[in-house]
Amino acid sequence: MIFTSPPLRSTVPRSAGCSSAAPPPRRPAAGLDFAYLGTLGSILVEEDFRVIRIGTRTAQTDAVTLHDLAQDVVDVLTGLGVDDAWVGGHAFGGAVARTIALDHHDRVNGVLLLGVETGDAPADELTGELAAVFGESFAPQAELAAVQTAALAATPADEWAPIADGTPVLVIQGADDRVTPADNGAALQATAPGLVSVKGVEGAGHFFALTHPGETSWFIEDYLDWD
Repeated sequence: MIFTSPPLRSTVPRSAGCSSAAPPPRRPAAGLDFAYLGTLGSILVEEDFRVIRIGTRTAQTDAVTLHDLAQDVVDVLTGLGVDDAWVGGHAFGGAVARTIALDHHDRVNGVLLLGVETGDAPADELTGELAAVFGESFAPQAELAAVQTAALAATPADEWAPIADGTPVLVIQGADDRVTPADNGAALQATAPGLVSVKGVEGAGHFFALTHPGETSWFIEDYLDWD
C-alpha cells in the first residue's frame, strides 16, 4: 500500500526528522490480493490520504526475487507520477516495502509495516488465522502464494530485512497475531530504536487491518500527524 498526500497537506511525522514526505503503497499478505485492505484504505482516503494499492505480479514469475517485486512497485509509482511516498504492506507485503526502502531509498519517505514478516511464519498458524476470519473453506490464491513464497526464499534476509538508513518505520500489529507475532515488532524496534515505532491493536489477530480498521487507521493518522 502506498500513501501519497494532496498538494497542500504534509505527511511528515514530527519525530521523523525529514523535510518532506508523502504516505505509502500497501501490499497484501502472502497468497492474498489487496481486497481485504479496502476498508482501511477507504478510511484513510476519507482523512485526505491518497492510497495506492498494488498487487503482486502473476506473469513472468521465474526466478523472481523481492528486488523484482520492489521494482514493480516503483514502476507503478513512476507511471503515476509519484516521486516519493510512504510505502507499506501487511506481512509479506511489508517485506516488499522494506526492500523498496533499501533498493530505492530516494523514493521512500517512510515504511508502514502491518505486522513484521521474518520469513519463517508457520503455515499452520496462517491456516488457522485465515479460517477464523474468512471461513474454513477459504484458501489463498495458489498462484500468488507461489510467487510470494519463491521471492522470499530467493532473497537473502540481509537484502530486505535491515532498516534503511534514516528511514522512519511505523509498525502496527495485532496483539494476538500468531503469524507475525508481536515479538517480531519488538525485535525490529531493538535494531533501530530511534527509527522504529510500534503500536499494538489489542484483541486482534493477523488480519487486524480487516477486523480492526478503525484502530489501525488511527495509529497511521496519529503518527503521520495528518492534521
